[in-house]
Amino acid sequence: MKQDAQLMEIWGDTVDRRHLALAILIGGAIAMAGFIASRALLRQVVADQAMAASYAMLVGLGGCLIAGIICAKLFAPKRQIIEEGEDPSWRESAMDELATDTGGLGRLADLPPEVIAEMKDVGLYDIFAQRERAADAAAASSSTPDAGRTAAAAH
Repeated sequence: MKQDAQLMEIWGDTVDRRHLALAILIGGAIAMAGFIASRALLRQVVADQAMAASYAMLVGLGGCLIAGIICAKLFAPKRQIIEEGEDPSWRESAMDELATDTGGLGRLADLPPEVIAEMKDVGLYDIFAQRERAADAAAASSSTPDAGRTAAAAH
């Protein structure tokens, strides 16, 4: 695959080598043009030449930001997201391990609303709520063992 040969990983992201080279050229050109032009203009306007150079550097940094925006629009991401069917049992084992390691999962009622909203967004709220209900039911049945036998004997 020729396309895969053009891709490389930088800082945990996948990039196209040609697009990276073009982005570097675009960034350098815009930043340097902004720096050089602003330095020439500011040297005529600002009395202190060191301050003129400092302001010109700020304009150059602004050029880097503009170049970043331009390159983000020109070059689309190269990420390939592959979703596989997930095995729901891994969540149960992770929940068991989390409950064992931390001494329990805690209560959903103790969490701030923004955490609950985030848990709902990523699909974890129902899993924790189900675990909490199961723990409550187990605690209720273990705290009143005679109630279960009495109810069974009444029938």
